[in-house]
Amino acid sequence: MDRRDFLIKSALAATAVSAVGHHAMAADAKVAAQPMVKKSLKWGMVKEDLSVMDKFKLLKDLGYDGVELDSPNELDMKEVLAARDKTGLLIPGTVNSLHWKYPLSHPDPATRSLCTKSIEKALWDTKAYGGTTVLVVPGVVNADVSYAEAYERSQAEIRKLLPIAEKTGVKIAFENVWNQFLLSPLEAARYVDEFDSEMVGWYFDIGNVLRYSWPASWIEALDHRILKLDLKEFSFKKQNDEGLWKGFQVEFFDGDVNWPVVNQALKKIGYSGWASAEVSGGDRKRLLTIREKMDDIFKA
Repeated sequence: MDRRDFLIKSALAATAVSAVGHHAMAADAKVAAQPMVKKSLKWGMVKEDLSVMDKFKLLKDLGYDGVELDSPNELDMKEVLAARDKTGLLIPGTVNSLHWKYPLSHPDPATRSLCTKSIEKALWDTKAYGGTTVLVVPGVVNADVSYAEAYERSQAEIRKLLPIAEKTGVKIAFENVWNQFLLSPLEAARYVDEFDSEMVGWYFDIGNVLRYSWPASWIEALDHRILKLDLKEFSFKKQNDEGLWKGFQVEFFDGDVNWPVVNQALKKIGYSGWASAEVSGGDRKRLLTIREKMDDIFKA
């Protein structure tokens, strides 16, 4: 090998080593990165008797990045937008307010239509607010509605809404709740994929799932389908000692959610976005405590 060939091959080798090293460092950084999370809560958690503007100011002063409203609601749109713009407190999304009263899985088509129309309004409201998701309970299974019926009916109604979601740019985010429907993370992922649309995903509630599964398994299975997070605790002891629903009546870190494991799962899928507290609210002191606990969760 002459000197010229030697120098060329040495340079190529050095470049290859450098590239491998760069990719390895980038991969390590991705694994080690903490989830980048913005903190919000639900509008109904603010229990102080204040104007819309003053509630927005309060939440901003307490260190929240946003607040989620119900939709449809009775708030004045201009008042809400003025409060948002004045304070800089964002409205990341809304929660549909009629999906329990008029489930998308209801046997009566007229009842299902009421819910579908309410979600349509929520999509337009959310666009006006500057949000990106509408939280929707996709259906309810009970003595009158079979699992298969809930699956078929809810998907049919959601498909009617996809053109509206595309027009508004607002996504429909399904929440896992105690509705006896979509109880497996693999099934939940499939339910989303069958729409073949980027306008649907999951609003994953970490505390809700603990009754029958482990949050990390859901996070890894849902992966990029997770659009936003709801945060709450759940205690097996309180459930067993005091009754099923009492399991939620426990403060962050006093229940059975393994927050470090949850964080590791969020890191694994590269989650970055909003997390909203959905717990018992109160006055400013209580709301500050919730925000501080949320900070601690993502440091765990």
